[in-house]
Amino acid sequence: MRATSSNHGEEADSVTMKAGTMFSLMIGTGVGVGLALAKRRDYLQFKGRCVVITGGSRGLGLVLARQLAREGARLALLARDAAELERAAGQLSSFGTEVMTVACDVRKQIEVQDAMQQVLARFGNVDVLINNAGIIQVGPLEHMTVKDFENALAVHVLGPLHCVLAVLPQMRRAGGGRIVNIASVGGKIAVPHLLPYCASKFALVGLSDGLRAELRRHKILVTTVCPGLMRTGSPPNALFKGRHHREYAWFAIADSLPLLSMSAERAAERILNACRRGAARLVLGAHTKGAVLFNELFPGAMTRLLSITNRVLPGPAATSGPETYTGSESQSFLAPSWLTRLSEEAAGRNNEAAASSSAAAAS
Repeated sequence: MRATSSNHGEEADSVTMKAGTMFSLMIGTGVGVGLALAKRRDYLQFKGRCVVITGGSRGLGLVLARQLAREGARLALLARDAAELERAAGQLSSFGTEVMTVACDVRKQIEVQDAMQQVLARFGNVDVLINNAGIIQVGPLEHMTVKDFENALAVHVLGPLHCVLAVLPQMRRAGGGRIVNIASVGGKIAVPHLLPYCASKFALVGLSDGLRAELRRHKILVTTVCPGLMRTGSPPNALFKGRHHREYAWFAIADSLPLLSMSAERAAERILNACRRGAARLVLGAHTKGAVLFNELFPGAMTRLLSITNRVLPGPAATSGPETYTGSESQSFLAPSWLTRLSEEAAGRNNEAAASSSAAAAS
């Protein structure tokens, strides 16, 4: 009798355990489905949405515009050069979507406010703002001036801030929106010979993360993007100082090598997917993610590695003047060459080659 009672007790315990396990699985499944549905509700479709892209006339901005046009988004492209904007609009006309262009310098708040008013007058709202406008100055610190730092900060920090402040009232009234700030791996790791660029991109990362925390309650989701090197075709339009031919050579070659750089089209696809999800942060490139993690875990070791890199890069010119040259003015037998072929092909696709030609003609 005692053995029978014991067996019954064990069976009851087993049934209780199984019931508890099933209940836990049901709860876990329910929570998982609930979270998936919540994420699905936040998933943004671009068709019919108004998307504003700064720096949209060439490079990554134009690649993003091209992919958004395929999805039926209504586009507003902002850039300083009206001729570049016209060429970009011509490239996008075949997609059959609405495209407007506004010549605007994002460093100047009054121009940004006027541009956004024109966009709202045309489209009625702004669903997505992509802060992509950028500037890059390459060279050793000895050749950089305070003006270089001020210019980089104006484009990469004040520019996005001006645009965000201009669209915020309308996004709040609409009950939400998306903002994407294109920062850089240079906003996570201070790369030698890119000091004004890195300082301003570090500031943009901080601004972007802070905006996400404060604007989330308004259902405005801010995504910070930190790409590594991308083959957008931009080197001819970058700015170079010091031994500018050598600076251009290393920069253009690194920008073109498949193992170091990502295609602009792949980068744009991942950026738009992050925007759809309302992701907080996107770091592009496995090697970029590894470098960022290594820098966080071993900052001293990373500094020593970057110091060695700095010794390998071109030293200051004999005369440490402030002269600035475009990439198209800094070419040599190394660049353009077969080593930079992929970047040159991207320049042709993304309006960068025409931009560099017009810049050279104007200088």
